[in-house]
Amino acid sequence: MVKHIVMWNIQGGLEEGKAASIERVRAAFETLRGKIPGLLHLEIGVDRSGVDYACDVVLYSEFESQAALDAYAVHPEHLRVRRDIEGLRVARHQVDYMA
Repeated sequence: MVKHIVMWNIQGGLEEGKAASIERVRAAFETLRGKIPGLLHLEIGVDRSGVDYACDVVLYSEFESQAALDAYAVHPEHLRVRRDIEGLRVARHQVDYMA
């Protein structure tokens, strides 16, 4: 199994605008459930700590294999989500590891 973790900082000046952008990211990734072969688990979390060094959103996902993760990267539904959230992030961090 491959675990794929991505964290973003989302742009936004006013708190309400940033919250709306965070919700847009969360909702976009939720649409992937059941649409990606080999995607075993998908979880989206929104930071509640409020510390200045925290990321705003995290995606935690598990894939049955590296091949499944590689296929996800180019899957049309994933590419649609990437287009939908384009321009919302100011930073992105990623870790993939075998479990």
